[in-house]
Amino acid sequence: MCTYVIVYETPRHGAHHFSLSYSHYPRQVKVPMKKPKWIKELHAKHPQVDLSTAILAMNSSRAASATLYKKTCSGPEPSVSQPFLIWMFYAFIWHALAISAASLSTLFYIIIHNFHHFMRWGSQSWMYKVSSNVFVTAWSNIKIRSCQYLYWPVFLQNSDLRSQPSVEYAEKAALRKHSMWSTIAIDILLGNLIGLSLLYHAEAVSLWFLNSVEGLNNYLRMGSVWLMGVPAGFKLNTELAAILGTTSLNVVQIWSTLWVFVGFFLMNIVRGIAIAGMLFGATVITALMVDMIGAATLHISALHSLIAYLYASQTQALAALWRLFRGQKLNPLRLRLDSYDYTVEQHVVGSLLFTPLLLLLPTTCVFYIFFTIVNTSIRVSHVLVEVFISIIHETPYVKILLWLVRPTRFPAGIWFEIVSCKYNGVHPMEGSICDSNGINPDFDNAPSKTDKYRRSAALVSFLRISVPSIGQIISPHCKKIFTGVSASLVAESAYGVLTGKRISYGPVSHPPSTLPWMHIPIKEYWQLCHKSILSHMADRRCI
Repeated sequence: MCTYVIVYETPRHGAHHFSLSYSHYPRQVKVPMKKPKWIKELHAKHPQVDLSTAILAMNSSRAASATLYKKTCSGPEPSVSQPFLIWMFYAFIWHALAISAASLSTLFYIIIHNFHHFMRWGSQSWMYKVSSNVFVTAWSNIKIRSCQYLYWPVFLQNSDLRSQPSVEYAEKAALRKHSMWSTIAIDILLGNLIGLSLLYHAEAVSLWFLNSVEGLNNYLRMGSVWLMGVPAGFKLNTELAAILGTTSLNVVQIWSTLWVFVGFFLMNIVRGIAIAGMLFGATVITALMVDMIGAATLHISALHSLIAYLYASQTQALAALWRLFRGQKLNPLRLRLDSYDYTVEQHVVGSLLFTPLLLLLPTTCVFYIFFTIVNTSIRVSHVLVEVFISIIHETPYVKILLWLVRPTRFPAGIWFEIVSCKYNGVHPMEGSICDSNGINPDFDNAPSKTDKYRRSAALVSFLRISVPSIGQIISPHCKKIFTGVSASLVAESAYGVLTGKRISYGPVSHPPSTLPWMHIPIKEYWQLCHKSILSHMADRRCI
């Protein structure tokens, strides 16, 4: 007969709970190489007790008692253990915080709604359509942050009844509720630091940006002139190279002239970006910078699209003529090559077209490679900045902070610490170490007297929590950042470069989902903000 006593610390919200959510966790003790026969038989038997059900019962028992205590202490009287003056000061601070936060949030609510109505009023104008296409990344991040500002009182209220029956569920609900707050706080802090720096150095930043754009245009001019000559010793078609090079030089010169006029307003634009970053966070500053770089390099994208279209048309024509010589044609319905008998006239015309296209291909290919390298470098920098924005959105700041302060709030499994193993009144293992399976190598390898005595045992152990590493906590969020990166995306991009088709540069990461726009009266919104903070105060007082 075996008696197994398990001692465990009662799960409590904000301290720890038990969970089997992680399949892999670090081992706490070493398992002996050779196990006794009765341990192997025990593992071979079908488990009679569902461990997940037992853990759910432990977590739920504490949650039920905490909910009952919260119902009993929900009145206005303070706790007996707290002095009356301290409780009054605590309540006064919370009420002042609720009024100030509700007033400030209502002011943001009015500003955001007025801006939203203004943008809807001008949504049919050509200026709105152009700005929405040019500043698409900035509009997306501003909308995400505006919705987060509007919905913070809704997320702060503890109205999810599904999270009450278990400490584990309540802990996960609290982490989801506060993850948005930590993201906004870090983003706003970084946005104010970057925004103040931009305001202080607005003139230097605008001058640096203009010099960078002018340097890029000079590089394009030198590259176009170099390609019009004999690049790397290759003899190109002079007429076609002159046409492509002259077109590139004219486009670069026109765009440089336009940016001279933009330079007069660039300092004000930088200050506007700084103010927007201080209000909406560093992600909006970064998104606006990405869109500004995209606007400054729009002529490169246009030239690359033009030359890519010429290169793709030329390669497709050569491929079709090569199939003509082989007696094949492309069947677009079944996506296969079928045999076909061409006439002599068709072969003659094909030969006359194939020769000049083949001889002009190196000239087109050289220009295409040059602009593809420049355009791809710019797009890759855009992708890296978008990944940085996604890192700010997806980093679990609350989880990292709580892991540093109290890692037991993130259980990664359970293990048993054996404190006593008694056999028939004999206590040979007192002071010795047992493993997670309750095995003592010195005792189990010793010769037993009889099987009867062998079956009679008493085992006492502590139920402990396995703590995950910081990588196990961050890795699920890192996977969300690179959800768009796959082998098919890389293969599609490589195929697009080789064939001259449009290259898909993203999205390699996805921003948080945008919440539906909130339309409620101003007074009702102020009451909602005030009530959410006071309800949070009541929850904290009853814990």
